[in-house]
Amino acid sequence: MQRHVEDGVRAESGAAGSAESAADAETEERHRRAADAGDTASMSVLGAMLLRRGDLDAAEPYLRAATAAGERAAANNLGVLLHQRGYVDEAAGWWRVAAVAGSAAAAHALGRHYRELGDEPAAEYWLRQSAEQGHALGAYALADLLEHRSDVGAERWLRAAAEQGHREAAYRLARALEVRARETAHPGADAVYRSGTGPPTSGGRRRPGADAGPREDTGEGAPGGPSLISEAAQWYRQAAARGHRRAALYLGAILEKRGELKEAGRWYLTSAKDGEARAACALGFLLRDAGDEESAAVWWLRAAQEGDGNAANALGALHAARGEQQTAERWYRAAMDAGDVNGAYNLGLLCAAQDRTVQAEQWYRRAAYAGHREAANALAVLLLQADDPTGAEPWFSKAAEAGSVDAAFNLGILYAGRDDDGTALRWYERAAAAGHTEAALQVGIACLRDGDERSAERHLRCAAGGGSAEAAFRLATVLDSRRPPPGPPALGEPHGVKTECEQWYERAAEQGHRRAQVRVGMLAAGRGDIADAARWYREAAEAGSRNGAFNLGLLLAREGGEREAALWWTRAAQAGH
Repeated sequence: MQRHVEDGVRAESGAAGSAESAADAETEERHRRAADAGDTASMSVLGAMLLRRGDLDAAEPYLRAATAAGERAAANNLGVLLHQRGYVDEAAGWWRVAAVAGSAAAAHALGRHYRELGDEPAAEYWLRQSAEQGHALGAYALADLLEHRSDVGAERWLRAAAEQGHREAAYRLARALEVRARETAHPGADAVYRSGTGPPTSGGRRRPGADAGPREDTGEGAPGGPSLISEAAQWYRQAAARGHRRAALYLGAILEKRGELKEAGRWYLTSAKDGEARAACALGFLLRDAGDEESAAVWWLRAAQEGDGNAANALGALHAARGEQQTAERWYRAAMDAGDVNGAYNLGLLCAAQDRTVQAEQWYRRAAYAGHREAANALAVLLLQADDPTGAEPWFSKAAEAGSVDAAFNLGILYAGRDDDGTALRWYERAAAAGHTEAALQVGIACLRDGDERSAERHLRCAAGGGSAEAAFRLATVLDSRRPPPGPPALGEPHGVKTECEQWYERAAEQGHRRAQVRVGMLAAGRGDIADAARWYREAAEAGSRNGAFNLGLLLAREGGEREAALWWTRAAQAGH
């Protein structure tokens, strides 16, 4: 444990002379001559210079002489010297002498001594004495003691030390501010990590396969969040500028979230070059997003070789996307060996994509037992596909309770298949509340069935906004049912203004929804837009819609195309019209 060496001349106002460099031979010689001539201040300074240089034998007589003459800085430094030699109790005695005389450095050293002995009340007393005199190390040590006891006063002293340039205090203050912002936004929430791309799951949705740190949810949406995060960024910047590599990492994460990618990359690079593997991994994702996949791979490789599981997963996903399955598997195993449960999950994804179902189940099960919620969902899907709903249900439940939106939706499907509509709806509602498009559609359909049109519209809007063609069609039908019958256009009103319901019909039609295509064609025909009507009828008919084929035939017959009309009517008749 290091103790602060106090320069007697600097520490005491009114003392003459100052040593600017311990290696300055001329200065040392000048103080030596003065000390040998009996100058107490020079004895203290010379002792401090020799102590810093590690020449304890030469330093001790000068420090003892200066201490005997009442130099409090010398008393502190004598304590440091004795502590380095292993005479802990004697060192504490001299620190007490210096601290009582007003030495902040000695009070800090004495406080640290008592903390090591387990005497926290005495430690707090002396550390507080040091901190209240403006000693940065004392303030930091006091903050550390209070934080250990979960005392809210810790932040005040971290701030005091940081304001005096203490690097670690600035970093820890920034972390405290960022954690507070996150907890304000999401009480009890852990860090949220951005993910790389893995193979598609057996459930049909693409799933992330490689997490990248630290990408935390910074709570900027919460009251006070932006100001807390801005202040945290300032303290991270101060610590990072002084060479704190983790501060540079977290500063980069905040800047990236703000969209300041160039500066974020600069701090990630600084941190990565100082040996922070997580920064190298994050830098890799930043480069990949910028389109520089090769440079990204270089940084991921560096991070993975230093034991970063996230980077190993990213490399695995990269090689998997290139079709290099064996290399991908090797990196996923490396991630797993590094303690990253995503490695096992990604191995499951890889095996499932190759139809190696037995191996996929083994890896999913391993990740699921380790608490990976999406692995639990994927395992349940495999079991369900193997006609084992009894085995699938507990894994779906475990995944859903852990927050898997897909698992909640899948439980809804499972219970709906058992005709337990009430339980199914509860799980659909849970998934819909988390933004699951298909779940919102199912809730909307259930509300329509129960006659709750207002709730149905709300859920159908969510699902349609999420890209569901069926939801867009059903929303359009709800809005269409409220529309008054169209009358002749008012004088000066342009004929054919599209209503909201038609816009939703069109959105569904553009996604290939056949019934929506027929309806859009009918609305276009009603506006007199024959070409648009024919286009939509034709798209529906060619996709197999018998109503689309029949309507297209009517349109063609009216326009003089009876022969082609007969062909479409024949197709509609053969389809059962």
